[in-house]
Amino acid sequence: MTSFTLRAARPTDAGRVGEILSGFIDHTPWMPRIHSRAEDLSFAGHMIEKGWVTVAEWDNSVAGFAARHFENIHALYVCATTQGQGCGTALLDMMKSDMRALSLWTFQANEGAQRFYVRHGFTEAERTDGSGNDEGLPDIRYVWARGES
Repeated sequence: MTSFTLRAARPTDAGRVGEILSGFIDHTPWMPRIHSRAEDLSFAGHMIEKGWVTVAEWDNSVAGFAARHFENIHALYVCATTQGQGCGTALLDMMKSDMRALSLWTFQANEGAQRFYVRHGFTEAERTDGSGNDEGLPDIRYVWARGES
């Protein structure tokens, strides 16, 4: 496992955070592109401005990021070249460290994310048909509570 440095995102990280988000969308066949890359970057900047984003650095580059507002995880993405090296786990462990409970949504088609969250103690709380999200994709809400994992 690679050692990552975690820190609060700075405004100058918005480009890289947006790039990681766009990369996931561009390389995931089932994921529709409903926003431009520029909108992804703007969204990244918005989350950073709100103070929600933590980045994981490796080799002086942002390798992944997580966005959390209170108990709600809004995003957890790792660049493709860093997946499987502990970056997502480091970010998730950091978010768990000061919380009693967490909640997040992932798409039903994202089987890798589902395995990752279950492996880290999350349990399925509900499924939807996707009519409530922008992408229109069926999704799953997962929850985690301290002492249950």
